[in-house]
Amino acid sequence: MLVTRLNGYEIAPFAVLAEADLEGAILKGADLHGVVLNNANLKNSMLADSNLSGANLTGADLSGADLSGADLSDADLLNANLEGANLKGVNMRGAYLRGANLRGALMSDSDMTNANMIGVDIYGAILTNAIMPDGKIHG
Repeated sequence: MLVTRLNGYEIAPFAVLAEADLEGAILKGADLHGVVLNNANLKNSMLADSNLSGANLTGADLSGADLSGADLSDADLLNANLEGANLKGVNMRGAYLRGANLRGALMSDSDMTNANMIGVDIYGAILTNAIMPDGKIHG
């Protein structure tokens, strides 16, 4: 099992980091599947190529974060703030994004198949080559 380290601490899959302050953290390529990060501060963090499948990111602040190439499949992003985030090439298949803020996010080449995007704010988001079959934007 790949172990992710942050400031000398090990972060194992399914860890509970609710309300953690990880602003600017560098977690590129981290295995964070199933991790609980609800209401966490991840502003401007580096999460490119990370595995966040099945993670709980409810209410998390990911504004300005680099999530390019990350796996967010089946992640819970209810009311998450992803304003200005880099989501290029992200796998968001089956993700729950209801009420999320994606204003100005770069979402090119992302796969949002079966993602729940009801009430999502995508004003100014770049969706070039994004895949959204069966994704719901309005109820």
